[in-house]
Amino acid sequence: MIDPATYGPVFASLLVPQRLAPLGPGTPNQAVRDQLARLTIEQAFAHTSLRDRDMAHACLAGLWLYHDFLDESHAIGQQIQSPTGSYWHGLMHRREPDAGNAAYWFRRVGRHPIFPSLVQVAQGLGLPEVKDPWDPFDFIDRCERHRGRGDDMERLLQRVQHEEWCLLFEFSYRQASEATSSSAP
Repeated sequence: MIDPATYGPVFASLLVPQRLAPLGPGTPNQAVRDQLARLTIEQAFAHTSLRDRDMAHACLAGLWLYHDFLDESHAIGQQIQSPTGSYWHGLMHRREPDAGNAAYWFRRVGRHPIFPSLVQVAQGLGLPEVKDPWDPFDFIDRCERHRGRGDDMERLLQRVQHEEWCLLFEFSYRQASEATSSSAP
């Protein structure tokens, strides 16, 4: 879980109320489309010093994904040539759902710095048989098997996916700005 206020007023306004995304594409949150479409990294990071524009764009890709705008998230994410950009790209394809394409992008991620925290979070939520280090390919497979079932495992996977999004957003934000947060992985 993240504290939206940590990220300044612009991000906070787009992170409240908190959303639990489906394992699939979801329905775009049209109420924020115009706000997202007008948002620039300069506006989003006006409250702090911007140090990495790619990671700032990663935050924007994450926001579009958070609100179920997969195409817009994809357009931004595919331009970020880093493991974190590949991670956002992989998340989008996992939700699309396109498991093969998601796996391709996760191979490009390698071992991401959020993986140790993600293992802890997944274990804490009760996800069975969580491996250390985090195995994004196993998680893709789990999402594929349980998407659309409406059962307890699908809901648990959604919560893990949400925490994964939170960890990756926090990481992207910290890399993009001079700001620090106590909830960092």
